[in-house]
Amino acid sequence: MVSHGLLISLGTLFLVGLIADQLSRKAWVPRVTLLLLFGIVVGSSGFDLIPQQLSGLYSMLSAVALTMVAFLLGGALKFETLREHGAAILLISLSIVIATVFVVTTGLYFLGLPFGLALLLATIATATAPAATNDVIRHSGIENGFTRTLGGIVAIDDAWGLIAFSLGVVFVTQMTDTSTDIGVLHAFKEIGAAILLGAMIGVPAAVLTGRLSGGEPLETEALGLVFLTAGLAVWLELSFLIAGMVAGAIIVNFASHHRRAFHEIEHIQWPFMVLFFILAGASLEIDTVVGLGGVGLAFVALRVGSRLFGGWVGGALAGVPRKERLMFGWALLPQAGVAIGMALVAAQQFPQWEPQIMALTIGSTVIFEIIGPIASLVAIRKSARE
Repeated sequence: MVSHGLLISLGTLFLVGLIADQLSRKAWVPRVTLLLLFGIVVGSSGFDLIPQQLSGLYSMLSAVALTMVAFLLGGALKFETLREHGAAILLISLSIVIATVFVVTTGLYFLGLPFGLALLLATIATATAPAATNDVIRHSGIENGFTRTLGGIVAIDDAWGLIAFSLGVVFVTQMTDTSTDIGVLHAFKEIGAAILLGAMIGVPAAVLTGRLSGGEPLETEALGLVFLTAGLAVWLELSFLIAGMVAGAIIVNFASHHRRAFHEIEHIQWPFMVLFFILAGASLEIDTVVGLGGVGLAFVALRVGSRLFGGWVGGALAGVPRKERLMFGWALLPQAGVAIGMALVAAQQFPQWEPQIMALTIGSTVIFEIIGPIASLVAIRKSARE
């Protein structure tokens, strides 16, 4: 029997997404932040109005929504974009990851945390929120060298973060002599397998899609590719972000018969993102922010400072305009589910630090989910003015 409560909830949330979209056009608050705040209000930290049936769909919606984001991020990696901004994308993304690991580890260690715990938290801090950042880029309507470079960085920085996290786990394991089945080789195998999966989907899709309707893929084609990629990645326990990004990059570069390779994904993406961001907000525990204390605030400050420093250094090495160098760090502040996933793995492998890892990661994620998209939008709009 169809649940009337589920249908009413879905209808209400879609209308909330419409309201958030309209409000964001008249204010400096991104629609992502508005949706997350609404999710907090109606979620477990607020009035607890989300039906259990809808909450149970969160993991599936996350996989689908993030795979759509991954396809669009891959679409940003056009050969011409890489020729023009490839050095900046590589140098800035690597500099931010390296700076985050170094600055956060050093700062937390001097605050009294064990070195191993400080290093794990620093590698977790490298993770970003590609869905939020990409939505802010698209919704801003601004397309310039800064946003094209930023889109490329968002597309690959979580891969660098996964490598940094895996290296950190291996190093801390050797320090603490804790058994683990996660190593550098395992991380590279997972990334390689996700790349292979993306290629296996992207190559035939580049040849076959868009043949039926005047050079534009149909909605059924777009949905088929997204759900197939997400489903296979989840089944094989691979990164659907990496798989979708690779497939998207292949399609946008080799489907020469497409005028706009991801036109239909752009059309159908927003309803999925509305549900994803509201349910993400509903799952956030505000109480953890209150309990962070001085170390938690320091962790947030260190992550902000490290990303500003890393973006400036990477921008200087890549020769980007001086006025844009600090803006990359601000634009890459959002943090979401990837960090939580890393924290869960680290907590399982190092149970002696589980309370600190989970409290600091979840608490900081709540903060960066709310303020991060605002910082991204300010940076993007500033890049357009200067």
